[in-house]
Amino acid sequence: MPLTFHKKPALVVYVTCGDPDLATTQEIVLAAIEAGADVIELGVPFSDPVADGPVIQRASERALKHGTSLAQVLTLAAEVRQHAQSTGLIVFSYLNPILQMGMEKFCKVARAAGVDGALVTDLPVEEAGEYLRAMREYDLAPVFLAAPTSPDERLKRIAEASRGFVYAVSRTGVTGQRQQLAQDARKLVKRLRRVTKLPVALGFGISTAEQFAEVGEFADAVVVGSAIVETVERNRGREAVAVGEFVRKLSAVSPQLSAR
Repeated sequence: MPLTFHKKPALVVYVTCGDPDLATTQEIVLAAIEAGADVIELGVPFSDPVADGPVIQRASERALKHGTSLAQVLTLAAEVRQHAQSTGLIVFSYLNPILQMGMEKFCKVARAAGVDGALVTDLPVEEAGEYLRAMREYDLAPVFLAAPTSPDERLKRIAEASRGFVYAVSRTGVTGQRQQLAQDARKLVKRLRRVTKLPVALGFGISTAEQFAEVGEFADAVVVGSAIVETVERNRGREAVAVGEFVRKLSAVSPQLSAR
């Protein structure tokens, strides 16, 4: 599956699908891939995005006004896959839209669309039995969030349930850009390395090339979300071009191949 990081640090890019519209989202995603993104997280807009900060909340509101749905995001994934065979595609969603579609139907449609996996923000690993069974059946990678506050036993459980990579949250709280990375981030990656051989991607709050380089010193991949979504928000009419320029700056930071 394309959920393989060929360079270190690899770049995982999050987009809110449907902001400003689905056609532009496709342009944004393809521009990000061309500029060096290794994995794309296709964000499904949700009415109550409790894990997200104001930038992604605003984007979700705009996307929902256009009626953007999980089914449309999966159709978008299929269209992106036609243009990008080797890029990882992750559906990033809250649980409710998946339950509305039906767990098995979601996995079946996602697999047919060429999606590699999913990250369900508000589904704790302890309650993910049905989800994990369906994901295994359709050969999809479940990606779980690991927080600095998680005890070692829970980190082990998260790592065992995950495939592709583990998403380490750089700090507690919601998504959004920060001037400095929390000290807990490096410590969390180190703790995860003790319990898994999966690559570790670090996200939440990373918005500059300097932060990207800093994280690349100790994590396998860097997730950039709010900074991408804000770039879209600030560059109406030239969203794809602006995102491509931003991603190119990030991916130019550390082009060497990983020895991992």
